[in-house]
Order: sequence, then C-alpha cells, then structure tokens
Amino acid sequence: MCNCGKKRISQSDPNVNTKKEIPVQAIGQVRFEYIGKTALTIIGNFTRKQYRFNYPGDKQNIDYRDMKAMMKIAMLKKVGE
Repeated sequence: MCNCGKKRISQSDPNVNTKKEIPVQAIGQVRFEYIGKTALTIIGNFTRKQYRFNYPGDKQNIDYRDMKAMMKIAMLKKVGE
C-alpha cells in the first residue's frame, strides 16, 4: 500500500481526535398528565426510557424526543412545554 510519502497517523497518537463530534444540544422535556383510572408504564419509542404514571393525575416529564408517540396515547394529556 502506498503512502505517497505522507506520514501515517497512528491510532494511538494523542494529537488525533478519533471520536466523532456530536453536536451539543439541550435536551428538553415536556410535561404529561395521566388521566386514566389505574397506573400506566410506557417505554419511550426513541429513548427507550421507562415512564411510570402511578395514579390518575400523576405528572411526568417526558423527553421531547418521545413526545410525538406519547401524544398518540389517549390516557396522556400534554400539560406543559
């Protein structure tokens, strides 16, 4: 394999950033209220986080990335931004 005269960069070179840069973004949350009659546990479709509503009227902060799916659940009502 030809280098064409260029210095080969080692994976162990501390001056080389081998990690991909991920943009820093503030992760927001949206508040939902459970309006059902018992308890409800939901797993976020994006984050895979478990959300537990223990009783009617219980409110939980939901990651905004899971919000779209949560809005489709009849027993949950969005109560805040």
